[in-house]
Amino acid sequence: MSIEARLTELGITLPQAAAPVAAYVAAVEANGLLHISGQISLAPDGLMTGRLGEDKELDYGVAAARVCGLNLIAQMKAALGSLDRVERIVKLGAFISSAPGFTDQPKVANGASELMVEVFGEAGKHARSAVGVPVLPLGAVVEIDAIVLVKAQA
Repeated sequence: MSIEARLTELGITLPQAAAPVAAYVAAVEANGLLHISGQISLAPDGLMTGRLGEDKELDYGVAAARVCGLNLIAQMKAALGSLDRVERIVKLGAFISSAPGFTDQPKVANGASELMVEVFGEAGKHARSAVGVPVLPLGAVVEIDAIVLVKAQA
């Protein structure tokens, strides 16, 4: 089954890949790896903002991480042309805006990690970092970047 068919089966519609907002590119493919710049929690109805453990709760952060995951997949499609070129999700780096006492960053990052497995199956299992930070660009609650192993073009 193609990844596009899998998305349809899951009822997932990808957002439009976001354009960079500063002096960088959204993705770089080098030596068989696609490096995707950090994707913030920009949902269809607007940017998900706040700080976990201060003005937002865990479930909000998990939902925001899933949104970041969808944005990452949209960038993969934009960069590769086809999601079937994704051989493996190698690593996700999750940055979570959180108060000093909030320690559930790994649970938040699961929002994106579980999405990768839903969409890509075994190839979606990856290494990961989940780091708490005091603030993210534009006040986003979550930002996630990725490294993806790419299949060679035929």
